[in-house]
Amino acid sequence: MKLKLVAAALLAVCALSARAEVTVGAVLSLTGPAASLGIPEKNALSLLPASVGGEKLKVIILDDASDPTLAVQAVKKLTAENNADVIIGASTTGAALAMIDTIFESKTPNVSLAASSRVTGPMDEKRQWMFKTIPNESQPAERTVRHMQAAGIKKIGFIGFADAYGDTWLEALRKATTAAGIEIQTVERYVRTDTSVVAQTLKLLSTKPDAIFIAGSGTPAALPQLALTERGFKGLVYQTYGIANNDFLRVSGKAAEGAVFAVAPVVVAEQLPEGNPTRKVAMELIQRYEAAFGAGSMNVFTSNAWDAWLLTEHALTAALKLAKPGTPAFRKAVRDALEGTRGLVSSQGIFNMTPTDHVGYDLRASVMVQIKDGKWRLLD
Repeated sequence: MKLKLVAAALLAVCALSARAEVTVGAVLSLTGPAASLGIPEKNALSLLPASVGGEKLKVIILDDASDPTLAVQAVKKLTAENNADVIIGASTTGAALAMIDTIFESKTPNVSLAASSRVTGPMDEKRQWMFKTIPNESQPAERTVRHMQAAGIKKIGFIGFADAYGDTWLEALRKATTAAGIEIQTVERYVRTDTSVVAQTLKLLSTKPDAIFIAGSGTPAALPQLALTERGFKGLVYQTYGIANNDFLRVSGKAAEGAVFAVAPVVVAEQLPEGNPTRKVAMELIQRYEAAFGAGSMNVFTSNAWDAWLLTEHALTAALKLAKPGTPAFRKAVRDALEGTRGLVSSQGIFNMTPTDHVGYDLRASVMVQIKDGKWRLLD
């Protein structure tokens, strides 16, 4: 009898100490206007290992169809039904902002792939659970305006998405250009599903700007680029890091030639000096990704998702020493580990998070690139 009791007790202890599998949920735009972002992000997540910290890893990816409402539904499913320990995504700013309330209510840490600084700031009770892998717009905006100054540009036109992506880029650009003495003469907006921006283009050109800045991402960012070329604009065209994918090049064709933008170093990894801290991580990712998906398939959205995994893996490994997956205590431990990340090298930069900065990148996370002969060329 005593032996049976001891055996039963040992079994109970083993059951209590056993850990459930770690569940990572992802909300991505696999269809709709932002599919050129979501598909390479999904491909990157397909390269994840089978385990993390010695525990089995389960990955669940849901499509939000580039719709913020569907993104909220997806994150509710992942948190309420799948009991996800951490969420990666969404792909777009609108979806990421829409998800914040649900992330907070479920107390599930989120590593976002969206661009806007509004995803993680200003820091408040809700955004304590939000992190992201893309530098805030202020950093690439500063890089871009430095290039404008060197090129002698004095006045520019702006056309961007009529959403949070366009809003935050306009805000960052205004701050940087004001400090540099560069005037934004005209501001025009369009939506991601528009099929023409002729009226906006004509207004921009009427003020005879030295350059035009386009705040768009994915293939919809090609629409103003094409319209400007068709109407003979000869000045510099600046874009954001949101164009760094082959679909943009395919849709824009020769119209993209000469466009300049600030982007993560991974886009031109092979052109970086050997001493660049991100070069090794970036080159390893490119080789692994292109071995799976073909030469030239790598883009910045791939690296956004991969860096989200590097950050998540770091946090999950730390949290597994403190709590059991599938519990509120584990999700809190993951959140705390994300916030405590220091010196983690990714394919885009170096993460140094703080309680008030859930991005953690400095200016090393951006370089200036120009499109030449249909390829990305490092400028500085």
